[in-house]
Amino acid sequence: MVRLPPAMTERRDDAMLVAAARRGDAGAHRALYDRFRPAVWRVARGFADFDADDVDDVVQESFVRAFRGLAKLKEPERVGPWLLTIARNRALTRLARRRAGGELAEELAREAEVAATEEQGGPDPEAGAELELVRRLISELPEGPEKETVHLFYVEGALSAREIADRLGVGKSAITMRLERFRAKVKRRVLAEVARLRGEGS
Repeated sequence: MVRLPPAMTERRDDAMLVAAARRGDAGAHRALYDRFRPAVWRVARGFADFDADDVDDVVQESFVRAFRGLAKLKEPERVGPWLLTIARNRALTRLARRRAGGELAEELAREAEVAATEEQGGPDPEAGAELELVRRLISELPEGPEKETVHLFYVEGALSAREIADRLGVGKSAITMRLERFRAKVKRRVLAEVARLRGEGS
């Protein structure tokens, strides 16, 4: 009997697990998770900006996305490298959203500050209008956890997402989700309104 090299045996086993998972075998899903979770965790852990909650979220998101997309996997024996690629993409997406979202209010405030110190050194009424717009959009949110979270993060501005989570008694991932949902709702509106205000003032 011909003995396959260990690497070939592993790839064959991976392909068999993928085939079983595609058929809805919960045990195969679990086996894939157990086999590749350590490697996916190491990919997420390699991002210095992530804490333990971020790493766990990336791991979970990666497997959820992978299991939903198993039917599209053209090379089942390469499920391992495919999973790691998904994990890197999820981590990069999370990092990009955090940086873009976390900088939104800061960028608007900075624009207003620059506009308020033109060459003549006089105050710019548009700057105050921009900041007021951000506050108004927050005030228009219905009362509830999202509005409270957004107010603490953007208006008070003294607490990190982790500190807000501790104060409200929820997981950090819940706070991140609320902030991302808020940004998705208002970012385009804010930027469009800011552009309109500057256009009218020119």
